Amino acid sequence: MVFDNGVPAAGISGVEWIKSRASMGGGNCVELAKLPNGAVAMRNSRHPEGPALVYTREEVAAFLDGAKKNEFDHLMS
Repeated sequence: MVFDNGVPAAGISGVEWIKSRASMGGGNCVELAKLPNGAVAMRNSRHPEGPALVYTREEVAAFLDGAKKNEFDHLMS
């Protein structure tokens, strides 16, 4: 099954959407789901039926590596 970027999240079924344990609720979370083809979908919890962006495993690994190395911290200041 192929998932394009911007696919309606409602069209992605049979997956478990997860969010960080640090999430404080209130609908301000990023949720992720592993897709059957190994890709990862990401959606905004405020709009769970809205669009989901789909990334390859390699793209997610590169992002997580950068986040662990604080490469994006300046975006929060």
